[in-house]
Amino acid sequence: MFEGLRFNHWKTGEGDDGVVTLTLDRANSSVNAISRAVLDELEQIVERLAIEKPAGVIIHSAKPSGFAVGADIKAFVEYARHDTVLENIEHGQRVYESLARLSCPTVAAVHGACMGGGTELILACRQRIAADDDKTRIGLPEVMLGIHPGWGGTARLPRLIGATEALPLMLTGKSLSAKRALALGVIDRMARPEELLVEARLLLRHPQPRPFARRAVAWLSNTWLARQILAPMVFKQTAAKVRKEHYPAPFAMIDVWKRGGSDIRQRLKIEARSVAKLAKTPTAQNLIRIFFLQERLKGQAGDTDPGIKHVHVVGAGVMGGDIAAWAAFKGFDVTLQDREMKYIQPALDRARQLYEKKLHTPEKVEATVRRLRADVDGSGIASADLAIEAIYENAAAKRELYGKIEPQFRADEILATNTSSIPLDQLREGLDAPQRFLGLHFFNPVAQMPLVEVVRHDRLDPAIEKRALAFCKAIGKLPVAVKGTPGFLVNRILMPYLLEAIRLYSEGVPGAVLDREARKFGMPMGPIELADTVGLDVCVSVGKGLAPFLGLEVPLGLDDKIEAGKRGKKDGQGLYVWQDGKPEKPEVDKDYTMPPDLQERMILPMVNEAVACLADRVVDDADLLDAGVIFGTGFAPFRGGPIQYARSEGVDKLKARLEQLAQRYGKRFSPKNGWDNPALAPDSEP
Repeated sequence: MFEGLRFNHWKTGEGDDGVVTLTLDRANSSVNAISRAVLDELEQIVERLAIEKPAGVIIHSAKPSGFAVGADIKAFVEYARHDTVLENIEHGQRVYESLARLSCPTVAAVHGACMGGGTELILACRQRIAADDDKTRIGLPEVMLGIHPGWGGTARLPRLIGATEALPLMLTGKSLSAKRALALGVIDRMARPEELLVEARLLLRHPQPRPFARRAVAWLSNTWLARQILAPMVFKQTAAKVRKEHYPAPFAMIDVWKRGGSDIRQRLKIEARSVAKLAKTPTAQNLIRIFFLQERLKGQAGDTDPGIKHVHVVGAGVMGGDIAAWAAFKGFDVTLQDREMKYIQPALDRARQLYEKKLHTPEKVEATVRRLRADVDGSGIASADLAIEAIYENAAAKRELYGKIEPQFRADEILATNTSSIPLDQLREGLDAPQRFLGLHFFNPVAQMPLVEVVRHDRLDPAIEKRALAFCKAIGKLPVAVKGTPGFLVNRILMPYLLEAIRLYSEGVPGAVLDREARKFGMPMGPIELADTVGLDVCVSVGKGLAPFLGLEVPLGLDDKIEAGKRGKKDGQGLYVWQDGKPEKPEVDKDYTMPPDLQERMILPMVNEAVACLADRVVDDADLLDAGVIFGTGFAPFRGGPIQYARSEGVDKLKARLEQLAQRYGKRFSPKNGWDNPALAPDSEP
């Protein structure tokens, strides 16, 4: 059938039964990212299929990693740069629509990751079958890049499973397991991984009829009347979570669906124009940049084997216990040490709750629980590959612990501290092997926060740093290497923001106003709520340690609250009163007049300290700084990080505003060293 045609990215085969198998295998790549070349070849293949009319077509992937990770994002950036997004979106739509219009039955056989353009490809097939495997994930995550599905996702998914199910999937970008995809009707059947293609052939011969009720609901939810009623409701629900001016893509997608009629050509046309418009927004450009930064963090260790199987954690408090639980969850054997079993048991209980939430079967839960063992005597130290110290923040106590445990270490065992701010030059004193000592600073809650600061010092062996980066990758975290100076990166930049917000609070600005203004800027949580969530005792402890270094002061009044047992969320009372895990924010007097520079007083100290961190080479470059602050603090992702924000707003403008704030409120706002750094120039962007 394909005589005379040669393909680089597709393999074709035809069985005796007349069924054609199309195998996606992008050349020179470990994953299938759908590029223009991949689509051009598929276009030729589909043209031939339309003429030859085979008995059926099965599309699957040759990559062990999965079906397809989505569109080629690097190519998309180039399209945006050359203003050819619309042309390339329409090309992809035409290819997929040609596939959808084939007269023969088509089945997509999915394993592993099937994202974005990969999911849109399988939606263009008549039926879909997926491997019944935990690695199977199907989704349309384009909103995370500041755009929305553009190769027919918005046009097809709502018609397939109903708008009420499809819109939340596309608006959140969440991926589906095979079981969930089957329950929603995204796929028609599941199969054991080793039988996927055999079952795909059976599905081709005997299509799975879609239940009438499902078809009826899907049709009803997409009628003109339903779209006019549902769209404003979904818009309002989305606006309660994100701001349109910050993240325009979800709102644009709702509008695309609302305006789409019964003709798929019309729906595709509206979809393509919307994506092309979104691609020009700063939000999309910054979120795509963050995507590449995330990939860079993941790839820092290269193919390095961490050489770690057994992790020993000393300190079973919230941080130590949760680090141990997470390492066990990710497949490592873990021993957890503390003074008595009564300190370890709560950590084991929290771990079980985590496993029950994350894992789907009792067998998997029990297997994971068995990997995490209490170790009051610390006998696990001698056989561990990595020992993590997570005791309280006291340099002398930490050094005393190291003196006891280091003599028991294996020859190549790594010692790591989870200190949040103590310089490593202080902690390494007296170590026999300082070259195998470093910081692994996790963030709370460990299971949710993606960043780990890998903290350096001048005697650290680079090979040990590589192993630590590889370990972070193995436990699903994003590592950023930082200099071991006070506060490292994240706390050094976050603390000026928190302390200034608490100062404003002590000056009489309502907490709800401060939180509202921070969220307006794009922070995921306001600073007053954040301080209570972290714990006022932690804020004061870290603040007092960093204040002299940063030239700041810890606002008065916090010590009194701590002594009164009002440390925040964990006590049910702090700067707010907390009920059922949520803060009760007092109503703001309607006559209250907000200071006009309120937002700047909170945000610009962060940017100022970020500039200083870059000048002090706390991290290797500006991109890593932005990545660390975004993944460590949640700094407004759509703004691209504090350095990118300074570039976009204008360095001279922000520096002048800091000088004005310094004249008005004090020298803590004075611009720090580094504002003349060439890395702040707009043309230094990647």
